[in-house]
Amino acid sequence: MIEKSEIEEILRVADSGYLFHREGQELEYKEQFNFSSLADYFRDFAAFSNNKGGYLVFGIQDSPRIPNGLSKTALDQFEKIDPEKVTGFLLNIFSGNINWEQAIFKIDNKHFGVFRIYNAHTKPIIAKKDEGKDQVIKNGEIYFRYGGRTQRIQFPELEAIINKRVEQNNSQWIDLVTKIGKAGPENAAILDTERSVIEKENSKILVIDEKLASQLKFIKTGEFSEKKGATTLKLVGNVTSIDHIEVIKKVKEDLIKQFPYSATQLASEVKNLITTISNQDVWRVIGENDLKNNFDYSAYNFRNKQQEDNFKSSGKMPSGCPSIYNKNAIEFIAKILKLEHK
Repeated sequence: MIEKSEIEEILRVADSGYLFHREGQELEYKEQFNFSSLADYFRDFAAFSNNKGGYLVFGIQDSPRIPNGLSKTALDQFEKIDPEKVTGFLLNIFSGNINWEQAIFKIDNKHFGVFRIYNAHTKPIIAKKDEGKDQVIKNGEIYFRYGGRTQRIQFPELEAIINKRVEQNNSQWIDLVTKIGKAGPENAAILDTERSVIEKENSKILVIDEKLASQLKFIKTGEFSEKKGATTLKLVGNVTSIDHIEVIKKVKEDLIKQFPYSATQLASEVKNLITTISNQDVWRVIGENDLKNNFDYSAYNFRNKQQEDNFKSSGKMPSGCPSIYNKNAIEFIAKILKLEHK
């Protein structure tokens, strides 16, 4: 949401009577708004998106910069902007998603139109087609906002965008592989948002959340009634027949299998590896490295569901709730203690 206080600051007038703020990387002034100049504005949209985002403010006289406000004709046109259509135009002209919003502000009895364009999540935003008078937008060009002007991107800025995108992509892959590693490949499935399916190996899978699954009821054929029937799951859209469907209900894993060691057993295993240490050394390493709250090494073995629910809501661990550990914890603690006892 565009805050009025932000626009009031942008339109602050200096003692000279001119605007205090000049155009820059994140600010562009326009005298009036006109539908015939949409391509010029869209070019600025793309340029701001490829940099840090910014504002297009309408109602500012050019040279000198004086906030005169929009004319009645320009104001009428600005009020008629259909955000859905503009978004459609942008998607048709540019690759990627340009996030923007618009607003009209009345300041000192004058009206000003404002577009706010946000820094694009995925860059670069690239023109897919020619558009506008004299092809102000050209197919294949990338626009970038420099100090007070919009122009085709230069090599250093494009290289920085490409390197950032590669870095983001690598980070996403690392995060994905890490999560798969924690869950185990046999428990992982792929959500394909483009084809709207969830797949595991060669099977299409419907995944039902544990909370939702517990609420589902079965009904007899021909007896469905939206008003009289039991709680049901309503599917909206087309249902396509396929050869193989798995319906998976999410269940809790057996923590004992995943974390087979009690604290005492953990200490015993570590002492088998390092004979010169005591239980207190093990407890100290657990505390110093907060292993009890790291699911890579440890889990709380709640005695009942109420204990677990209370912990999730309050964050306070109930008294007498033991921690259980896995082999990773043994190896980690042993590694730390070996370094200390060299």
